[in-house]
Amino acid sequence: MTLTRRKTLALIGGGVVLAATATTMTLTKAPEKALAPWAAAGQYDDPRMRALSWAILAPNPHNRQPWMADLATPDEITLYVDTNRLLPHTDPFNRQITIGLGCFLETLRMAAAEEGRGTQISLFPEGEDPQALDQRPVARIRFAGSADPDPLFAHVLARRSNKEPYDTRRAVPDQALTQLNSSVRHSRIASSNAPEHVADMRQLSHDALLVEIETPHSYKESVDLFRIGRREVDANPDGIDFTGPLFEAMHRTGLMTREAALDTSSTMYSEGVKAVLANTDTAMAHVWIATQGNSRSNQIRAGYDWMRLNLATTSLGLSIQPLSQALQEYPEMAAHYAEIHERLAQPGETVQMFARLGYGPEVPPSPRWGVGAKTT
Repeated sequence: MTLTRRKTLALIGGGVVLAATATTMTLTKAPEKALAPWAAAGQYDDPRMRALSWAILAPNPHNRQPWMADLATPDEITLYVDTNRLLPHTDPFNRQITIGLGCFLETLRMAAAEEGRGTQISLFPEGEDPQALDQRPVARIRFAGSADPDPLFAHVLARRSNKEPYDTRRAVPDQALTQLNSSVRHSRIASSNAPEHVADMRQLSHDALLVEIETPHSYKESVDLFRIGRREVDANPDGIDFTGPLFEAMHRTGLMTREAALDTSSTMYSEGVKAVLANTDTAMAHVWIATQGNSRSNQIRAGYDWMRLNLATTSLGLSIQPLSQALQEYPEMAAHYAEIHERLAQPGETVQMFARLGYGPEVPPSPRWGVGAKTT
């Protein structure tokens, strides 16, 4: 759950901000260690480390950064999933985590191609389990041959998942949707800015978010991953980060804690729910990616295309936020899962990703573990 600065100000009130000014004047710095990987991308001697330093910037669910890379074999990377970084309640079959690993692999491929280096990627070389990811390799990547640079790679450092409200006075033009639809290579992509369709999908997104928040085990999974304030974020740069002077003030005054977020009678809970639901109401278009079938390889390739879609939106000055709640596969979400597939899927398809589009404000990058923490 992400509170916007506008909503946070409404929550804590001017009086609390003024009372806390003296303590927050020294707390306005952004996280340093957690944002350093964005500046370090590409700054390594080993070409595999250079490619990996870009790949760790890829989007992934709840910013869990579930990747681990083994460099024991020269000119090769073996990619594993860190099974301690899964989302068992909201992603019980690890489908979303697998899509995030696909984003990682596509970014790695593009980073190598930017240097003219080719990659040969073998997915699940020791087999795959549709029920759960395990200790077997997700992929083996061999650096061999040559490749042409991908124009989308230029936007990796500017790419964001923008969770702020979008400008409801600015429509997403048809031409932009056409350009986005041409960005993917492996899956079916579709989009709509038709007002009636947007209104319907805003409502479905709204309803599915409420299910996730009002289901105790799925909501607690998110709250347990809150990182509040720059010290927490620098110490543990994954999960859902809340930084900046307003969040620091709320944390210092006891208004923003994980305990308060779980207390359904608290002001933080009620205002936070309003904030995240209001964001869905600013969607100006929606875009989705679907695959014929739902194998692990399908999910990885959906991740390739989700990464490409993210970069294409960035190139057009658009903002994008995944709204994956209705696609989650736990029992309480079953009715919304069925509805979104009835609306968006063709026969035999699985909708892998669904997102809102619009024009949002500039937002900072998400925290990251450094590439050294993700290699063995």
